[in-house]
Amino acid sequence: MIHILLSRLRQGHRTLAYPKGLPILPERFRGRPAVDASKCANTSGNGAEDGCQLCADVCPTEAIKLHDGVPQIDLGRCLFCPECEDACPAGAIRYSGDHRLAVRDRKDLVVGSGEEYRLAKALDSELMRVFGRSLKLRVVSAGGCNGCEVDVNVLQTITWDLSRFGISYVASPRHADGLLICGPVTVNMEEALRITYAAIPEPKLVIAVGACAISGGPFFSQSEQFGGAASVVPVDLFIPGCPPHPLTILDGLLRLLGKLGTNA
Repeated sequence: MIHILLSRLRQGHRTLAYPKGLPILPERFRGRPAVDASKCANTSGNGAEDGCQLCADVCPTEAIKLHDGVPQIDLGRCLFCPECEDACPAGAIRYSGDHRLAVRDRKDLVVGSGEEYRLAKALDSELMRVFGRSLKLRVVSAGGCNGCEVDVNVLQTITWDLSRFGISYVASPRHADGLLICGPVTVNMEEALRITYAAIPEPKLVIAVGACAISGGPFFSQSEQFGGAASVVPVDLFIPGCPPHPLTILDGLLRLLGKLGTNA
């Protein structure tokens, strides 16, 4: 026992200080992309048909569309790969280090030039009264590759300690307040997801984590999947990424519960 206690003293405090302070993210981390329209060839007055479309052409999930010659990126489809950034000769697209990505409305996931990104707002007062102090989630992998599932599960480790915010995962939907869904919802998982959703008592929440759960991700064109959770159940929170960083997932959950300051 004395050796265990001494080892614990040597290890010190391991839980991150977040949200009081942000953890240091690696340089290779790719957060919310930004578009600089002034660098786009299409803004020179030549018209979209004469302009550069390299970023849209190389996107593997068709997440980029050109509007008046300026790219708009659908983060619900985006895999956060560097293909568009590398392809743009003018450097009009760049990935920032901003981990904040979660939104309440699917259409708010579209990033354009100079437009404000509308981060997730907290639940209304009645739902906050129900879920604000304790939120139990049933995690469902609806055909995912396990990338998002891993980053969801890591929030339970001592470093992140999700339970200190009153959030935990449960084994039964009958004990849950909501669903946290990963994966594109394959045909074989549709019925299981509907049954799980129905088993959760009202009121309930649904959280879609990752590009697959939002839009089908890299499998968006495959007939064996439904193109995301919203095709099967109503979704209250969208957390994009492939997979989203644990910090991005935690940020979204805390915003939903109003546990972050208004300026965070």
